[in-house]
Amino acid sequence: MNYLSCGDSGEVDKQGVLRRYRDHLSNGKAIVGQIVGGDVEVFATGAWVYTTTGRQLLNCGDRALIMGAKHPAVIESVTRQLDTNPLATSLLLEPEVALAAEALASVTPRGLEKVHFVGSGTEAVAAAITMARAKGKSHLVNAGSARRSRHRHALHGFSSVPFGDADAMKQELARHRGRACVIVESVQWSAGVATPPAGYLRDVQGLCREYDAFFVLDDTRTGLGRLGYWCGADQEGVLPDVLLLGDALGGGVVPVAAAVATSSAFQVFDRDPYMASSNVSGCPLAMAAVRGTVEAIEKDGLVQRAACIGPQLREDLERIAKTTLGNQVREVGGVGLLIGLEFVDPGPAANFVMELVPAGVISGYSPASPHMVRLTPPAVLTADERHVLLQSFKRAARAVLERL
Repeated sequence: MNYLSCGDSGEVDKQGVLRRYRDHLSNGKAIVGQIVGGDVEVFATGAWVYTTTGRQLLNCGDRALIMGAKHPAVIESVTRQLDTNPLATSLLLEPEVALAAEALASVTPRGLEKVHFVGSGTEAVAAAITMARAKGKSHLVNAGSARRSRHRHALHGFSSVPFGDADAMKQELARHRGRACVIVESVQWSAGVATPPAGYLRDVQGLCREYDAFFVLDDTRTGLGRLGYWCGADQEGVLPDVLLLGDALGGGVVPVAAAVATSSAFQVFDRDPYMASSNVSGCPLAMAAVRGTVEAIEKDGLVQRAACIGPQLREDLERIAKTTLGNQVREVGGVGLLIGLEFVDPGPAANFVMELVPAGVISGYSPASPHMVRLTPPAVLTADERHVLLQSFKRAARAVLERL
């Protein structure tokens, strides 16, 4: 199957794409593209990405969504909105944003009733910090997230504690009693697929209450079914002041994120509805994508599927990794359909990412955690696609072994 793009002849000029990356985008990204084969993606559907050469790659990379690419419920909802009112005035009331907020509140923990929509996870963090500042918080405590360290100047003070260490969190909050805003991920993403000890999120919630801290749970990467729960808060039954959602929220069609908050935390936005908003915040087109995404996850039972197929898939991948790569692999871990393959050394990890591409799989990798390879398959994965993933995984593992 050949999928065409916008060249003059109808076909993609791969060298032209490469040149434009070098001239107008990131030369580093151009180099990475060449390292993994130089192919160009032009089409996606379900679990698959197609290239100019007609190759199909199983997408288990960082931008793979729980509902796969172009889910019919999302496409139908967005297409319908595109034909009516894609961008609202921001002065008049508009129904789509109200319906999207209601849909999102219905699948997040009870007590998170208010929603502030934005265009990215970074903006969602900024909105949460705005709420924290309005509550008198002046010191940001980051629980080990490399991505959130970029917000170190958002409040007057900043400090980090190790992820999963409740004792370190307690000591830090005791030093900043009444002034701290805590940001913690349900499961760490960029810093490695690190799962916290059982009860950690409950401990963080308890400590935030004990020391009058503002509790922000960052689920921008892991929310909306990826962990086998609607959000990480469900795993331990916690209620943060603000829950951050993103990535999957727009169904892979429109970029959108959200800060979902308690009524108390949200008060600053009740007083000033235009605070920390942009011209496209809550635009009807993105809100239609949100509604379609929630509908797709609910109707297809994707949260339950992630919880069901994730552990078995992880077990199968671990067996192949240990059998083929032996002591090169320290651990295969994760939660739901967030799977992390931890190598002893970073070299084989990078090689494995590169070898997966010719084997037919896109994976995730972060320089912040060079020992770790992420696999995030969609919950719509069929039995045949699961077989493809396992066979490709085995083929890539053997290729890495030959390099050692």
